[in-house]
Amino acid sequence: MAECHPVGFQWVMEAKARGAKIIHVDPRFTRTSAVADTHVALRAGSDIVFLGGLVNHVLSNGLEFRDYVTAYTNAGAILREDFRDTEDLDGLFSGYDPDNRHYDTQSWMYEGAVTPPAAGEREEGPARVEPDGDGDTGGQGATQEHGGAQHRAAARAEAYGSGGAALTTKARIDPTLEHPRCVFQVLKRHFARYTPEMVEETCGISREQFLEVARAITENSGREKTTALVYSVGWTQHTVGVQYIRTASILQLLLGNIGRPGGGILALRGHASIQGSTDIPTLFNLLPGYLPMPHARQHLDLDAYVATDEGQTGFWGNIRSYAVSLLKAWWGDAATPENDFCFDYLPRLSGDHGTYQTVLNQLSGECKGYFLVGENPAVGSANAKLQRLGMANLDWLVVRDLQMIESATFWKDGPEIETGELAVEEIPTEVFFFPAAAHTEKSGSFTNTQRLLQWHHQAVEPPDEARSDLWFYYHLGRIIRDKLAGSTDERDRPLLDLTWDYPTEGEFDDPSADAVLREINGVGPDGAALSSYTELKADGSTSCGTWIYSGVYAGEHNHAANRQPGQDQSWVAPGWAWAWPANRRILYNRASADPQGRPWSERKRYVWWDTARLRWVGEDVPDFEPTKPPDYVPPEGARAEHALAGTDPFIMQADGKAWLFAPAGLADGPLPAHYEPAESPMDNPLYGQQANPTLQAYPRRTNRYNPTNGERGAEVFPYVFTTYRLTEHHTAGGMSRTLPYLSELQPEFFCEVSPELAAERGLTHLGWATIVSARTAIEARVMVTERMKPLRMRRRTIHQVGLPYHWGPNGLSTGDAANELLSVVLDPNVHIQESKAATCDIRPGRRPRGKALLSMLADYRGRAGLPTDAEPNGVAGAGGTSGFLGRGPGPSGDTQGPTTGGAPR
Repeated sequence: MAECHPVGFQWVMEAKARGAKIIHVDPRFTRTSAVADTHVALRAGSDIVFLGGLVNHVLSNGLEFRDYVTAYTNAGAILREDFRDTEDLDGLFSGYDPDNRHYDTQSWMYEGAVTPPAAGEREEGPARVEPDGDGDTGGQGATQEHGGAQHRAAARAEAYGSGGAALTTKARIDPTLEHPRCVFQVLKRHFARYTPEMVEETCGISREQFLEVARAITENSGREKTTALVYSVGWTQHTVGVQYIRTASILQLLLGNIGRPGGGILALRGHASIQGSTDIPTLFNLLPGYLPMPHARQHLDLDAYVATDEGQTGFWGNIRSYAVSLLKAWWGDAATPENDFCFDYLPRLSGDHGTYQTVLNQLSGECKGYFLVGENPAVGSANAKLQRLGMANLDWLVVRDLQMIESATFWKDGPEIETGELAVEEIPTEVFFFPAAAHTEKSGSFTNTQRLLQWHHQAVEPPDEARSDLWFYYHLGRIIRDKLAGSTDERDRPLLDLTWDYPTEGEFDDPSADAVLREINGVGPDGAALSSYTELKADGSTSCGTWIYSGVYAGEHNHAANRQPGQDQSWVAPGWAWAWPANRRILYNRASADPQGRPWSERKRYVWWDTARLRWVGEDVPDFEPTKPPDYVPPEGARAEHALAGTDPFIMQADGKAWLFAPAGLADGPLPAHYEPAESPMDNPLYGQQANPTLQAYPRRTNRYNPTNGERGAEVFPYVFTTYRLTEHHTAGGMSRTLPYLSELQPEFFCEVSPELAAERGLTHLGWATIVSARTAIEARVMVTERMKPLRMRRRTIHQVGLPYHWGPNGLSTGDAANELLSVVLDPNVHIQESKAATCDIRPGRRPRGKALLSMLADYRGRAGLPTDAEPNGVAGAGGTSGFLGRGPGPSGDTQGPTTGGAPR
């Protein structure tokens, strides 16, 4: 956090000055470690064992906040008799289909309850993926006819939206938490093997240090104290990334640290408005406000789209109001009850349309054109070579950026030009580069990591031809609409009916960002700005671009621009900017009071029930209906928020409770389980199942996988590498490697290695090293440092290599890109790549150039038992992917292509 989020980290240092204890868990010793009270150096990819050990410590010692757990979680819910845990099935849960590598989740449900399947999970039949002519299995054209597994891969947890899976009946509860099939007892059995000894031999953390951390966290939690967890992409970029966060959530819920001041889980983002780009998403499977995207063949009309969630318990039961108001914001007067509010204008998901599937579609020729806006996949994405090969197969590419980034120039100076794998004159892609305005050159809002919308005002005019993204898309839309004016073709109606009438200002007719924010906020029947999402209606009388943002423009005032000084307001600072929803600073803050509405403690009082005023009051906007008393019991047949009892603080959940056990909504299990990374030098010490059984893998010639532990050839790539960021550079480097003062501070790409690894491999400090994976090889300056600690576990030493990922061939400070080494292998829930734990070899000296590089890679692949480029249909074969499915060697030779979203079987 100190390295990558230094502005926010100042508040951690403020807390430390007031006596807070900082524990930093990271494979590397960083700037954060330097100011932490304790640094815990764990093996990359082993976090679930560490967190699971903490959960086991809490449960086995009776340290849970029992009153909180009993009242506010599903700990007492009784599960079905046919549920089987990883403890019963050696690393698998019940319902696993080994042919499609997919779970039927019905056995995970509460006893007597049923949940409808998520959109995209209702079709049957295996996917069929045909190899293309050059040996790659690319594209999804072959899968549309047989869409089962492919279609399922497009929607997992997010298919339910932010409300989670809908439940048709309430769970049967054991308030004593003693029933052998209640969640609490299942949780205890599940985590029982996550002992301090298991943590030591799996994570490389001493038993003594683990117990020190466990004591610190548990002693700082309960009625009087709270502990906060902070994570960043180091937790998300794994094939079990979602389950990392789940384990942290379980720990925090057991300790009563959710919904209370000083507690919670803070997700640090890699960019200024990543939270904003998920709220108003750049994701293929969500609509604004975490509404799920409609699916082909399931959502033929609006009624079908909202049927699963409408009227269910919690505020998510108002999904029709949120969806209709969004449709009205987009299509205005054209959206009427008679035409289903233009619901048919929305595109439908027909498969996996994620960023990595799109790259494969480029390679297969299915994707012809591509927009790159603020992204630099030629450097910044996993398997950068795959990205460049995909872009080299397009008809056209539009790049909007501040600088001439590598993704704009790959066709003339990319690594494949040097090796002869691509030739400039043979690349058909027409590249259009549009210079973009920086944030100081435009007005708008950032939504940062704590859901806070902060307005930034334009300081200077953008230079020359640079324009804001808002300008670009508004005028592109205007021009397209002008060209289509008068068209009678039905397919043009969605564009022509759009509300596209924003006021413009200035010399270049910039659309008003303020007007866009007001549209996002929404307006009522009288045309006035709405004050809250609770005002949204399903009859078309309200419009709202993002329901969770409704209220940011209440009273016709831009609350994101609020700048009330701290000394003039309370410590919660509600007058500084605006947090969604409803300017609420802590979500689920009803949980800060006990079931009777009293603060758990005076020291941690936050919101509480005022018996005299008969309403919820406190330091923050209550995350609850303000006049619903703690003793409210829903009447029979109550729906939406009216079905929440006065003791149900988790108001978006289908049962009002926090889920220690997820009965539905996840692709890879209702409880977290430790699986090794897809590429690992160790076998799984807990289960026979080596890696996440439902991970998404794409084995092919352009995306080979290193053999994992126990497979033939694994010794060729014996070391672990992890990627990370530096304070002096920003993401893929386009904003920092072009600046002399930042390039001077971090002038060259480097790798961090321990003195022991340097000695083992003959590496010299400030000399050169070549780092090799099955994908390619890169070179880096060597930094020999004790910050990289060899980890001793299970009678062997694990060495880790640290690689900052900011470099590329363009700019003032140049170097190879760390992401060249990574494969594309994804978490099955959110489709994010595993880039924090993979295997490699490292050797002294600079890498070969040109065709000599290809020869070296062929030698490595041959020694590892992987197919060479000369072999037909060269996807990973012997040992290349079998470890994803279990221990031991897998199929030899080649395969005809993967099951969709998974490795060959």
